Amino acid sequence: MEENFEGEELDNIITLNDESGAEVKFEFLDLVELEGNQYVVLLPVLEEGEEDEGEVVILKVDESDEESEEESYVSVDDEETLMKVFNIFKDKFKDEFDFVDNEE
Repeated sequence: MEENFEGEELDNIITLNDESGAEVKFEFLDLVELEGNQYVVLLPVLEEGEEDEGEVVILKVDESDEESEEESYVSVDDEETLMKVFNIFKDKFKDEFDFVDNEE
C-alpha cells in the first residue's frame, strides 16, 4: 500500500533560520530529555528534487531567555551527547524507522 502525503500540510513542521538567516523547514520527530536538558530531533524537509540523506538534526532546547515566548535551539558540539540523544531516539522509534549505521 502506497501512502501519498503530497499536498497535505503536516502539523509537526517547524521553520528555523540557519546561520545565514535562510529559512529551513524541519519535521519534528521527538523531544528527548538527557541529564536535565531537552533536545529536539528534527528531520530536514526536502524541496522537490533534493536528495534524501535521511540524516536527523539534534538541537538543544535553549531556555536561557525565559522572557521570550519562543523556544530557541542551539547546536550541540559534544559528539558523546549527540550519540546518547540519538541512541535514546533510536531505541524509542526502532519499530517505526529503518536505521542505517554508517560506521565502517
